Parts: sequence; structure tokens; C-alpha cells
Amino acid sequence: MAKNDYYATLSCARDASADDLKKAYRKLAMQFHPDRNPGDKQAEARFKEVNEAYEVLKDDQKRAAYDRFGHAAFEGGGGGPGAGGFDFSQAGGLGDIFDQMFGDFMGRRGGPGQGGRAARVGGDIRANIEIDLGEAFFGSKVQIKAQTRVNCEACEGTGSEGKERQSDTCTTCGGMGKVRAQQGFFLVERSCPTCGGTGRVIRNPCRVCHGAATVARERSLQVQIPAGVEDGTRIRLSGEGEAAGAGGSNGDLYVHITVRPHAIFQREGANILCRVPLRISQAALGGEIEVPVIDGSRAKVKIPAGTQSGEQFRLRAKGFSVLRSAARGDMYIQVAVETPQSLTRRQRELMEEFEEEATKHSKGSPEAEGFFARVKEFFDGKS
Repeated sequence: MAKNDYYATLSCARDASADDLKKAYRKLAMQFHPDRNPGDKQAEARFKEVNEAYEVLKDDQKRAAYDRFGHAAFEGGGGGPGAGGFDFSQAGGLGDIFDQMFGDFMGRRGGPGQGGRAARVGGDIRANIEIDLGEAFFGSKVQIKAQTRVNCEACEGTGSEGKERQSDTCTTCGGMGKVRAQQGFFLVERSCPTCGGTGRVIRNPCRVCHGAATVARERSLQVQIPAGVEDGTRIRLSGEGEAAGAGGSNGDLYVHITVRPHAIFQREGANILCRVPLRISQAALGGEIEVPVIDGSRAKVKIPAGTQSGEQFRLRAKGFSVLRSAARGDMYIQVAVETPQSLTRRQRELMEEFEEEATKHSKGSPEAEGFFARVKEFFDGKS
């Protein structure tokens, strides 16, 4: 059976942000969760679709693969989330679905089976970089600086004086790291405000980090930009985000790429468009022109006699590089016949002579001849 489009399943546009996808998922997950629809097979099937869609779209790499190849990206044992269906025996109740939806708000992404608490994970950070079209074509290495949090050196990430983590069980959450509160129909689960979700309260906080286990720091990183990236591409560097202190794992760094416009080339997917001006004489008589190529080489294009403004000529495999592929797109040369604005006396004489000849022999301008013939018919019909 054909699968529904994942974006349509979540009622989101294809350019929806991660936050928009998350909001749509929360709404639909709560609407169709089996706990709220006991015995409703249709709601159960819808819940499976919503989870399958979100499992793909919340992951940057899976989302990029889906945007490029659709469902085929996860077929043939490719590990797509829908390969084995969604097991409700592992879904738990509404508390678990809230844990999935709100977990990253509390600085963690761990699942069950970790002693009642999720493993500590540092926050994700974002860095923006701007590259030119040539760097996007060839790929490059870019040095970036990012504000982040690293483990405190004074306490070695423990948050305690003496470099040994001395803590007591949090009395607010009883060591669970989370608390629940009834809000109308729903039982809302959130990180414990006392211990920050760790389940423990530090006895003697470090004087440098004040028990946070991490301190603010600017880091310098080198990012490898792959050939073929597009404007708006996001690159995920796993483990390069904020630290979470001793025993925790770092978050991720997301690099958002902006490609500056080029003075000559205009990119359209894997293809490149280059607009080239032609003199009237070149377009009328034909000839050969030389054009630049994005890889730094040059190519010759044959211009047939009588070429009209706006016509395009295709150069195969002279276009843009394709991400994670050796293939290249095509280059399209679009000509624009340019009318001279300042004529010498001799040029004016030649143009007047040309106009006189063109008036006598209009067969050389079929479009103009056809237009004025229709104009004559129009006025003849009025008389």
C-alpha cells in the first residue's frame, strides 16, 4: 500500500521548522494516543503513521534523505522507522509520550531503563556560516566560533568541591528527576525544578560553576562543508554541543549554511543558469562565444544565425555538483540580445541601410511580419 507523505501526515509544509514539526506531532500524538482512544483501531493506525512520520522528520539526516528520495530512502531494509511498525507495548501510557515530546526541553533525550531517570545530555547549539557558490561547489573547510558550555575544570564536571560528586537524593522528586502535575484532563510530566532532572542535589557546590558542572566558553571548530550543499543546508556535528557534566554526554552542534549569490551564475538545484548578452550582429549572423564554467574552466557555445533573445543552450554535465555523488547537473546558457544605445555615425548609417533592406524584404523577420499582418486584419475588420 502506498504510504502517505510524511509532511501531509503531520499537516506541515515541507519547509516547516523543527519546532513546527514538534508542535504538530504533540497535537496529533495526544489526539490519537491509544490511551485516549481505547479500542479505536482507526485512531491506533493514525497514531502509528504520526509516530513513523515524526521519527523520520525530527532527525536531520533522515529528513534530508526523505526530502531527496521520499519513502524509497528507507526501503529495502534501510532502517526506516516504519520497517517494523510501532510497538504499543513499548509506548507506555501518556506519561511516556510526554517524555518523548518534552524530553529535550529538559536537557535530556534518554529513554526508559536508566534507573528511573533519563541520561543527562547537554544542550544543542547552532552556528551560522556564509559561503560563496564556489565553496558550495567544491566543498571546503570553514573555521567557526561557537558560544557553548564545557565541563568545569575546577570540579572536573562534577559540580562539587573536591572533584568528587557529593550529592543527596532530591527530596522533591524522590530521586526520579521528574515531577508530575495534574492539569485538567492531562497528567503533565516535567523536569524537577529542584535538581534539574538529575535526581540528586549537590551537597557542596563548586565555587567556580556553582554546582552547574559546566561553564560558558567560546570554542573554535573546523567544519567540513561537503561539495554540493545548498542554501539552507543544516550540518549536524554529533557531540559538539554543550557539555552535561561528568557522566553525561554532549549535545550536538547544528551548522546552518547560507550560500551567497554569485555575480555570474544562478543555481537551480543541480543545474546552473548563466545569462550572456549578445550583440544584434552576433545574434543575426551567428558565431561562437566562450563562457565561464563554475569549476573554473571555459566552454565554447555555438550560436546559430537568427538566435532570438531568451533562447537557451544546454551544456551537459557542466552544472553544479550533487551532494554525496560524483554526478553533476547541466549548465544552461540563456542569451539576451542587446540593443546598442550609443551609435557612431558609421554604425547609424549601416543600421539605416539595414532597416531599409529589412523593410523591402520582411521575410527575415517572421514574428514581426506575422504581428503586423494581424494588426492589418484587426483594423480592416473595424472599417
